[in-house]
Amino acid sequence: MVTAFVMVKANTGEADRLRDDIKTIEGVQAAHIVAGDVDIIAKARVDTPAEVKEIAATHIQGIDGVEDTQTYIAMD
Repeated sequence: MVTAFVMVKANTGEADRLRDDIKTIEGVQAAHIVAGDVDIIAKARVDTPAEVKEIAATHIQGIDGVEDTQTYIAMD
């Protein structure tokens, strides 16, 4: 299994809606609004790194209101 954390920057006022949309993506276990440089952190747990790419680069970045993402794959 691959665990990844996707940091999401949202357009102003969009964080609640984006968090809810991200939670519906298959493979996403959780999504939280956070304080700091990013607005949302999503945790994905999938079988392959390719599935992480699909979640981050296709699904999350494809949501209207997402400004930017950064993805980190857990090493343990």
